[in-house]
Amino acid sequence: MRRLRGFGYAPAAAASPRADVRSRLVPPYAKPSRQLWLTFGLPPSTWGIWQRIFSWAGPLLVALVAGVLRFVHLGSPKAVIFDETYYAKDAWATVRQGYEASWPKDIDKSILANPDGVALPVDPGYVVHPPVGKWVIGLGEWMFGFTPFGWRFMTAVLGTLSVLMLCRIGRRLFRSTFLGCLAGTLLAVDGLHLVMSRTALLDLVLMFFVLAAFGALLIDRDRARARLADALPVDDGGGTSQPPGSGGGRTRPDAKIAESLRLGWRPYRILAGVCLGLAAGTKWNGFVVLAFFGVLTVLWDAAARRTAGAGAPYAAMLRRDALPAFVSTVPVAIVTYVASWSGWIFSPDNGKGGYLRDWAAKNDQDSALSFLPEWLRSLWHYETEVYRFHVGLTSGHTYESNPWSWLVLGRPVSYFYESPEPGTDGCPATAAGKCAREVLALGTPLLWWAGCFALLYVLWRWFFRRDWRAGAIACAVAAGLLPWFNYQERTIFYFYAVVFVPYLCLAVAMMIGALLGPAGSSERRRALGAIGAGVLVLLIIWNFIYFWPIYTGQTLPMDSWRGRMWLDTWV
Repeated sequence: MRRLRGFGYAPAAAASPRADVRSRLVPPYAKPSRQLWLTFGLPPSTWGIWQRIFSWAGPLLVALVAGVLRFVHLGSPKAVIFDETYYAKDAWATVRQGYEASWPKDIDKSILANPDGVALPVDPGYVVHPPVGKWVIGLGEWMFGFTPFGWRFMTAVLGTLSVLMLCRIGRRLFRSTFLGCLAGTLLAVDGLHLVMSRTALLDLVLMFFVLAAFGALLIDRDRARARLADALPVDDGGGTSQPPGSGGGRTRPDAKIAESLRLGWRPYRILAGVCLGLAAGTKWNGFVVLAFFGVLTVLWDAAARRTAGAGAPYAAMLRRDALPAFVSTVPVAIVTYVASWSGWIFSPDNGKGGYLRDWAAKNDQDSALSFLPEWLRSLWHYETEVYRFHVGLTSGHTYESNPWSWLVLGRPVSYFYESPEPGTDGCPATAAGKCAREVLALGTPLLWWAGCFALLYVLWRWFFRRDWRAGAIACAVAAGLLPWFNYQERTIFYFYAVVFVPYLCLAVAMMIGALLGPAGSSERRRALGAIGAGVLVLLIIWNFIYFWPIYTGQTLPMDSWRGRMWLDTWV
């Protein structure tokens, strides 16, 4: 233990009988300095109102900027880029008939030229991802047509909303509106998140539902801890005990209450289960995240009971919290996942419905599971076929990458590339040769490289200082990254990393908060920290602006394009 202290280890503090346990269970939000309010000439009676206004005005402003970046020229390039060739067409079929169709291979040009003249194929299509993401993409097509703007609209909406959610999540996590808005700003200027928000792929949809589940669990954590704090006894100034929840005096720990209290109805945990079911209904990764987040939320319960005075917090958690947590997340997620297949389930089972919808009727009448509904047996068979496809997908691809390289941006993915001739498509007539026009799925380099250091800081903070916020961030990053190391022989891509980009931004925001210095730091310490943090944030924003042309498919002279290929593996 002494050796660990040399690295900054601080053991968990035991709850002192004189400690104000409420402030530890439900920490207050940071308040702007008195000087800030006075600078703007605001009277003290309005400070609380303005603080509540800023807690929403700041995130909404950041989200507005993110929305502008994601919607400007959203229909450009007017092309079917990368895997849009699958999901845009699958989405169109899904919203029109409830299941995917088998499209001709050469149909993309006809769609771009005359989408209204393209007939929906009759034959069902074999697809390897669940339908939720295609329903989401298809909603934009239903509103705006079978066009690039239409099939990218909903990912741009979810990308913008995810920035707003991260601002609020960061505020709740760090108890600071400033750090929450900073995390959202970093997400707004991340290149990978931007490109995925402007492309009709499934991974941005997956990221959105995972982030929504994370936010719901954070709210549930705060509400459960507040309920626990309300049940604890309160001492008045003279040490006399008052009834629980009386609101005056100092809240003190109580082992009996901490170990026996039932935390009751927890709707936000159920909401998290629904969101994770929708995430799994977009891509199966959602079930992996469900396992990580399920462990995280019950550990939060154990920590709350320990803070409240429980002598055996993990045993109390297992008795009181583990089963309700399981029931409100896992079964809810599974039911949500199955329900997401409703279009396929209610399609005809006579060979004219979804792919393999009639499998049980044709092949499984005499099995031991014949008591189950035919649709369920057909769906199970379909899912096993899809699993075999996924684990056996080892065919090479130009832009495949190993998860070891994702954090350092080893191999981004080119979604679109053209070489316009001089005088065409924005290429200057005076250009010495062809220009370059590309959409490159690449995270903002300085943000991701700073994120590598931030993750090390987060791990240090979690392991040595027992900071639950760092543990939550590390858990979310691990849920999005670590499972892919089990499939290193499979064909996988860097853009899968968009699922954990929000938590990378939270890690950087947490590191910047440490640079700014803790409360009570000297003016000199604060000034130096602010300079360092400001320089880092401005460099990240500059880096995003510099790479903007290759995030949005703008035409560049070849030398300018080459200047942005910082690593040979980016080409």
